[in-house]
Amino acid sequence: MIKILLGNSSLLSADLVEVLETQYLVDVAEDGQLALDLATSSDYDLVLLSTQLPKLDFISLCRRLRSQGYYKPILLLTASDADADVALGFDAGADDYISQPYTPEVLLAKLRTWLRRSSVQIPVQPVQHSSHTFTWGLLCLDVDAGRVTVGDQVIALTATEYNLLELFLRNPDRIFSRSVILDRLWGFDDAPSDRAIVTHVKDVRKKLKAGGLTDEMIETVYGMGYRLKPAPPAPVSGVNILEANETDQQNLPTQGESAIDKVLQRFQGTFQEQVAVLEQAKLALFAGNLAADLHQAARQEAHKLAGSLASFGYPEGSKLARSIEHLLMSGDAFPPEAVTRFSELVTALQQELTESPVASTAVPVPLTQTYRVLVIDDDTALTERLKAESDAWGLRLKIAPTLAEARSRLSLNTPDVVLLDLSFPGAEEDGLTLLQEMTERSPNLPVIVFTGRDSLADRLAVSRLGARQFLHKPATTEQILRAIARIVSNSPKTSEAKVLIVDDDPAMLAILSSMLTPWGMEIATLSEPQNFWKVFVAVSPDVVLLDLEMPQVSGLELCQVIRQDAEWEDVPILVVTAHTDAESLQQAFAAGADDFISKPVLGPELVTRVLSRIERNRLRQK
Repeated sequence: MIKILLGNSSLLSADLVEVLETQYLVDVAEDGQLALDLATSSDYDLVLLSTQLPKLDFISLCRRLRSQGYYKPILLLTASDADADVALGFDAGADDYISQPYTPEVLLAKLRTWLRRSSVQIPVQPVQHSSHTFTWGLLCLDVDAGRVTVGDQVIALTATEYNLLELFLRNPDRIFSRSVILDRLWGFDDAPSDRAIVTHVKDVRKKLKAGGLTDEMIETVYGMGYRLKPAPPAPVSGVNILEANETDQQNLPTQGESAIDKVLQRFQGTFQEQVAVLEQAKLALFAGNLAADLHQAARQEAHKLAGSLASFGYPEGSKLARSIEHLLMSGDAFPPEAVTRFSELVTALQQELTESPVASTAVPVPLTQTYRVLVIDDDTALTERLKAESDAWGLRLKIAPTLAEARSRLSLNTPDVVLLDLSFPGAEEDGLTLLQEMTERSPNLPVIVFTGRDSLADRLAVSRLGARQFLHKPATTEQILRAIARIVSNSPKTSEAKVLIVDDDPAMLAILSSMLTPWGMEIATLSEPQNFWKVFVAVSPDVVLLDLEMPQVSGLELCQVIRQDAEWEDVPILVVTAHTDAESLQQAFAAGADDFISKPVLGPELVTRVLSRIERNRLRQK
């Protein structure tokens, strides 16, 4: 993960910091001196500085960073009329600048350019590893030999194709976006466009298939990137692979079948029933006697289909249903041309549902939770070993070799757990003083004391100050990391949140639930909004997802009901709506909604927005 240091000021808004934190690991320094301390004690991939830093000005900061061997990009944020500052910044060692007014999109694009230019994540040349091979079905990638085979057939790949294939095999559960693949495999001088990734993936697929690999290996995850598919089941002993594929295909386990595929199977009949209502309305229009109740029923079914079909792999069907809904909303009068148009749309929708769904939505694979650990210890050899081994444990370590630096880091961000030594030679105070401060400030922050001191007095003091565990030095890095993992695994996780989804369309409830469930959330669904309050209180959700348009009780009314209750007024509310015009969204926000998700719902957007709201609300509560 890329780490960025921000030298903050009024030029850098809280909203922009929030945007950056969705894509990078970010530390914010409120003044130049703190920025220098952080930059020299940790490994940042890029530094973004305001030209209006207190204590230590940006010019002196740039010069000192360059003189101390920091070679990664330094970018400046300047006022629009600060040409002189820019010139001085370049002379001091800055690489680029961006001036006000700027948009988050422009800033992020510039950051991506410089990060790619500095080749920060992984060297362009493949990292050398010990002897190892990776297999996927009949495919074998031999790292030492640099050779790829399918059975006995050697597959001739270019260096880029080989590196791309190795990237997927080394990370079987990870989804890689095009930009991440670019950062992993290319340097700045020869970095192609994002579209080149599509070509390389296509070429790898084609060569593997030509070499005898019958199963598709690389999966396209709509809206997110690519990942390695689950390996095919091993063939039955003594049975030819091709024969097994031809004769026993129906009996093979559907490992690649997504949760959404299963939901689609359940609701395929429901879609046909909904389209049948539209067919009845079509026939009634031709006969000139469309009754009010049938008119209303057809409009409701068209609305539901417009919201759900794209999420099930029928994006064109969603558009057709939306057009049908708009015709039905235009009033009771249907001139001949409107009747003809209605009939054409219904027929096209019926035809669309006879086609196979497009793989347009995929449930994201749940990622391993990464925990932030602050290690407060001046033993450089120990902390470096811990840092080197921490990734495999799902831990992200930051090191504070002094109590003063530990206080600076704690003032910026609260970690998930702290590993604290008690003894710091040359310091007038010891770790017990900081432990007391942390206990008073953040009583729920887990602290593990790791020290060579082993007296009963120290153990009693640590216990009385609320530390979770006492580890005695010496200990192996495995023992230390295991202790940290045990502590954080018992702490509440964002992914354990409870989500209540309210929608009168059972298909929409199912699709939203299937998108969120793999992330470990506890999902409750409600299709009868008139029973909302009883279910809401019983579930006690961390987030509520509401459809805006529902019979009897609308989503806007439910927003207002929640916001009027003193106990529940802060619960995050996300509205799911097909109407994203300014007036509709203004009404939703006025009623108390925090955010909106437009139909058709895309899995990555839904998961990102829900997780963001959960995390933000819990940080606020802390």
